[in-house]
Amino acid sequence: MIDNPARDREFTFTKAHFDKVRGELYDYAGIVLADSKMDMAYNRLVRRIRDLRISSFDEYFQHLEREPLEFTQFVNALTTNLTAFYRERHHFDFVEKEIIRDLKARNIHKLRAWSAGCSLGEEPYSLAMTIRDAGVDLASWDVKILATDIDSKVLASAQSGVYAMDRVKALETGLIHRWFLKGKGRNEGMVKVRPELQEMIKFGHLNLMSDWPIDGPLDFIFCRNVMIYFDQPTQLKLLNKMADLLKPDGYLFVGHSEALARHASRFELVGKTIYRKVGG
Repeated sequence: MIDNPARDREFTFTKAHFDKVRGELYDYAGIVLADSKMDMAYNRLVRRIRDLRISSFDEYFQHLEREPLEFTQFVNALTTNLTAFYRERHHFDFVEKEIIRDLKARNIHKLRAWSAGCSLGEEPYSLAMTIRDAGVDLASWDVKILATDIDSKVLASAQSGVYAMDRVKALETGLIHRWFLKGKGRNEGMVKVRPELQEMIKFGHLNLMSDWPIDGPLDFIFCRNVMIYFDQPTQLKLLNKMADLLKPDGYLFVGHSEALARHASRFELVGKTIYRKVGG
């Protein structure tokens, strides 16, 4: 006989409860939770139920309606934040060897970029290091990187720029020496991103389903492993909004498991999960 995992749960969590969870998440953030994510949703939200000292998911949904601030905790619990420095290194190589090299060739010393779904900050900091290591002198260049995420908790961590040493141990020694400060005393075992990198980045909370208070045009957008959580109509809506923000020859970088919808005619594939805007 196969055990039913629901039987061992501390709180009753039915299919109706799960449908309520994913309906709320979709309406607010456009994120689609597959049927296979029912256990994940329970495990993430049960922590909130314990913390709030309430007795059931029904009571939690009532609390969610009464307390709008709880929605932040609800979204934070259900969004995944898998990230690493220089994840998918070929993207950063392309920024250095194609985008920055082209700007230099055209004597353009202004660069605008957006890290959408920046999570704990490794992506925008990797971009900042790539830009600086490509020979961009901030005394003569105007560089701004916008980094946004729907999860307010990870944003606060990203903005601090502080990481456990384990997070950077795979990086080249020279890169660590150039761009990180080693913690001492009570901060032993930690590193902090150097201030000159932090100054290049503006962090902000953003729900992609809401208005985007972002000034374009942008040279490129990193939106990696984000659109996999949306259905195709929502993906198309986001792609069109991103295309509107990009320069005519701007680039969009997506995750290794993502491919733009076939009807996303405003982009052409130019590299491994790298797309260029076509037309105006």
